[in-house]
Amino acid sequence: MTETGEVEGRAGPPLWWARRRDAAWDVALGGVSAVECAWEGVPFAAEAGLPTTVGVLFGFVVGATLVLRRRWPIAVVLVGIAVSPAAMGFLLAVVGMYTLASSEVPRRITATLASMSLAATFVVMYMRTRGDVEADPTLVVVLSVFVAVALTVPPVLFGLYIGARRRLMESLQERADSLERELSLLADRAEERAEWARTEERTRIAREMHDVVAHRVSLMVVHAAALEAVAVKDPARAAKNAALVGDMGRQALTELREMLGVLRAPPKPAPAPVPAPDLVPVAAVAAVAAAEGAGGAGAVCGVEDGPSLGELEALVGQSRAAGMAVEMLVHGEGAAYAADVEQTAFRVVQEALTNCHKHAPGARVVVRLAHRAGEVAMQVENGPCDGKSPEPGLPSGGNGLVGMRERVLGLGGVFVSGPTDAGGFKVSAVLPTA
Repeated sequence: MTETGEVEGRAGPPLWWARRRDAAWDVALGGVSAVECAWEGVPFAAEAGLPTTVGVLFGFVVGATLVLRRRWPIAVVLVGIAVSPAAMGFLLAVVGMYTLASSEVPRRITATLASMSLAATFVVMYMRTRGDVEADPTLVVVLSVFVAVALTVPPVLFGLYIGARRRLMESLQERADSLERELSLLADRAEERAEWARTEERTRIAREMHDVVAHRVSLMVVHAAALEAVAVKDPARAAKNAALVGDMGRQALTELREMLGVLRAPPKPAPAPVPAPDLVPVAAVAAVAAAEGAGGAGAVCGVEDGPSLGELEALVGQSRAAGMAVEMLVHGEGAAYAADVEQTAFRVVQEALTNCHKHAPGARVVVRLAHRAGEVAMQVENGPCDGKSPEPGLPSGGNGLVGMRERVLGLGGVFVSGPTDAGGFKVSAVLPTA
């Protein structure tokens, strides 16, 4: 809509009307009322001793005030009451009372003006019929009351009904608009939650891929370097290293294939809807949908098939086979923890050992695992490099420590990493088991 009230090139409704149809309807009613009052102005001018032209003009102006009924309904009713002694303005009085009752005017004003109109109509009717000498006074009173009630009460009651109905429709429209806005807001929030879940799942998949590929490939590079060094001098050891490289490659491919298989698995069919006796609130439906979406996202690469703390010995053994001096210390008695806790603990140790292969060749490494009440702690600490072992030349993307921190903090744990006073590096994490 433009500032001039034009919509799509067409002029808007004039003045106070909400629609052009309302304006045309009021102008038509005003024209009919003006003609009626002008016609009734002829006998009024004769009774009052005025020129006929004055009576017609007066009646025309009085009847034309009906055009203002939506803008000033009180004024239109007052005009109708004022001209009732002149026996003119039938349409003006009826339509004016209807408009007043259906408008937003306070009910006390409507009742007052309706009473005034009723009294004025009764008085005028009584004065005009009592002059008949043959008329019974009681009949005159009854007839006057009947005419006054017939011209006042039905328009008022109908106007009250239309006004109440209009307000009810407006209330329902407002509720519908409010519900539509709420649904739109819930849809936006659900989309945001779904996007957040997708982002979180992409991050988790990337972290899993990084942990699997980085560790296996790092060991393969270390064994390949050892193979190159002893290929001529010690063929037996070279063959052993070659077999280890093959095993590492097959394990990496197996883990990657398992992850990709889970990603490509078809989604579970949606359960059949269960009829409920009552309507479920929209917010509850949106919350359930968001929870199901988040749950489905979290199950893409389920933790049920991931590694566990029972595989740490094999993990440390692989690093020992690659030539690293690794010592593993376990404190406390282990227990069956949640799958995500065991997988996170395993990945932290795995990534820390991978970093030792990358950045601390020849260093002595100590892996500590402590089972405590309500928590499990792990620590991987390496000493300084011995200076004799060659650098493996493995690339580093800087995502290892970030991934470990995200995993631990995601479960409500504590993660600390940094250099030691002895010139090495230490990674520590504590995970709650409750």
